[in-house]
Amino acid sequence: MKGFLNTLTDPKRLIVMLVGNVFLGMGISIFKLSGLGNDPFSGMVMALADTSGIAYARFLILLNLSLFVIQLIAGRRFIGIGTIVNAVFLGYVVTFFYNIWIDVPGEPQLLWQRVITVAIGVVVCSFGVSLYQTSNVGIAPYDCLSLLMRDRFPRVSYFWHRMFTDALCALICFMFGGIIGLGTLVSMFGLGPIIHFFNVHFAEKLLRERRPSEQTASR
Repeated sequence: MKGFLNTLTDPKRLIVMLVGNVFLGMGISIFKLSGLGNDPFSGMVMALADTSGIAYARFLILLNLSLFVIQLIAGRRFIGIGTIVNAVFLGYVVTFFYNIWIDVPGEPQLLWQRVITVAIGVVVCSFGVSLYQTSNVGIAPYDCLSLLMRDRFPRVSYFWHRMFTDALCALICFMFGGIIGLGTLVSMFGLGPIIHFFNVHFAEKLLRERRPSEQTASR
């Protein structure tokens, strides 16, 4: 599979993917700390986990296993080591950082503090997504869904497929008592441009393979 091959031929991509998932988990935990809502998928998982009484990280693994079946059947080309890392370990990264924020700075009380927390979450989460996706060593089962829908219905742009899956997650989150707020809206509509910024100005440059002429000139 392309994701695994990329990892074997370019270990730097593995490191970038791992760092990206750490920042992504940190960003999700910051969104949760704000109390103004997470991205739709994370918010849905948190709401369902609370309802079922299963720890968030464990519930995320169970849900990812279910979605992975779809990815294995219809989207094998999107599977890589990044798929496994994101599906299995991201929930624990989120829990780890969230416990630190609760113990050290504490939960923000005032609205302006919560808004600033969301803004920080946007930057951190976007940076993580940029590294994780640009590494190109496999994507998460949930992220794969909208790509499979795009391939199945090419006349509809990827944006609308992603909006559909996110909106469905947001609806389920709301139905099970989850928080839908500023963080949710920002995640759905505001992350794209910031992720693109990090892609162009950091992640793509970091992973760009230098040509022999460039290597010679730097000596």
